[in-house]
Amino acid sequence: MEIVLAKEMGFCWGVRRAISIMEKAASERGQIISLGPIVHNPQVVAALAEKGVQVTTSIDGVSGKAVAIAAHGVGPKVLEEAKAKGLEIIDTTCPIVTRSQRWAKKMAENGFTVIVYGDADHREVKGVLSWAQGKGIAVTEEDVHSLPQGLLSRVAIIPQTTQSPARFAAFMNRLLRERLAQISELQVVNTLCNVTAGQQAAARELAQEVELMLVIGGHNSANSRHLAEVCHEVGVETHHIETAAELEGQWLIGRAKVGITAGASTPDWAVDEVVQRVRELAPR
Repeated sequence: MEIVLAKEMGFCWGVRRAISIMEKAASERGQIISLGPIVHNPQVVAALAEKGVQVTTSIDGVSGKAVAIAAHGVGPKVLEEAKAKGLEIIDTTCPIVTRSQRWAKKMAENGFTVIVYGDADHREVKGVLSWAQGKGIAVTEEDVHSLPQGLLSRVAIIPQTTQSPARFAAFMNRLLRERLAQISELQVVNTLCNVTAGQQAAARELAQEVELMLVIGGHNSANSRHLAEVCHEVGVETHHIETAAELEGQWLIGRAKVGITAGASTPDWAVDEVVQRVRELAPR
């Protein structure tokens, strides 16, 4: 069986940066508290916990002198609460996410309704919307028809950083096709991550050449989920797994060529473990 790895996959520079900042802070202080998991990958979170990075879900649960902001970012209210408690803020927010937040704030202050194209339940999207000061809404393609007309006079569109460029283009096309009559002014801010887009393109290319795709990444990772969606769109059998233990031998039966890709929050060692497991389970 031939195993082929995607040309672009795994840790992005934003995740590497965030991990490096937190590891350095924990080393200097002995332990730090992260507001939410640094990335959507339980194995990475567990590895950081061994180095002194503990996770809490609320600023109320933070005591001590410092709090770390995870790569997905937070809203201004959280930062204000941290400052009010006298906490030092260790900010590992991805710079692309920070750009989204600044644009959301600017557009809201200029009288625009901020539409974030993405998952309303995702931490990044929640954070970006909070910078819009109550003048924002998260939507997907399916939500276009239900957008209130009153929101669409002056509109600023900001995509979730990990969204697919093709899907974002399709969303924009549908929005303009169905709701152009209500829009008097439109501004599009491209905050799509080039690394994520490159990984999706590489996954799509590989999926066209293999008989099975394995996407490695946290089950709650948006960018890993989008990689799996891209592969499904090609038409190849695709399985999104978090660890090598989830790999099932029956998937490999009759497969001569297997492709592997990984999300932007997936460490190299997780990929190595899956490759090794595929070799062990491959029919002889």
